[in-house]
Amino acid sequence: MTAHEGDLPALDADGLAVVAEEAAGCTRCDLWRDATRTVFGEGPVPSPLLLVGEQPGDKEDEAGRPFVGPAGRILDEALELAGLERAALYVTNAVKHFKWKPRGKRRIHQRPATGEVVACAHWLDREVAAARPAVIVAMGATAVRSLFGAPGTIRELRGEVQESRYGIPTVVTVHPAAVVRLRERDERRAELEALAADLRLAARHAGATG
Repeated sequence: MTAHEGDLPALDADGLAVVAEEAAGCTRCDLWRDATRTVFGEGPVPSPLLLVGEQPGDKEDEAGRPFVGPAGRILDEALELAGLERAALYVTNAVKHFKWKPRGKRRIHQRPATGEVVACAHWLDREVAAARPAVIVAMGATAVRSLFGAPGTIRELRGEVQESRYGIPTVVTVHPAAVVRLRERDERRAELEALAADLRLAARHAGATG
């Protein structure tokens, strides 16, 4: 799974819309079988920042849009703290289908396997080609695997601007869902502010507002 920004064919908004239609029928791995729909990215292209999460959750799978559930609310809070407008950024996931297992009436998130991440790189490549971001933000371990081509520790990569497999500066941070799972108010606030700090780092490096 290798790609470089310079190797990707340029795409405009119309071209990306065609790609999104193609992705709606994606069967490149088996995740489509249990998912409701493909959840493609959204936002303006080009975009100074490209935010890459892990995979759609239950709410995203139902709505067909990225980051509309509890993790999306945390992301919106962090973006506000960072002085960024979500509408000005392109937001997507490394994997476009919801992977889950049943627990009673609930659908519980399962981490995508390496082969599933590799299969979905086909679509992420095209989103990068359209967004042409100055900086990418990798949110969570699955995003790190997709963007760097290998597993990496968020603790080790966080806090500095890295270079992803696209040759684009990349900031690594936690997935907003990690903040959702924290129960202690002070701990949750601290992690939210740390996420916002990572977004500000990306914005400064990109020359974006924030």
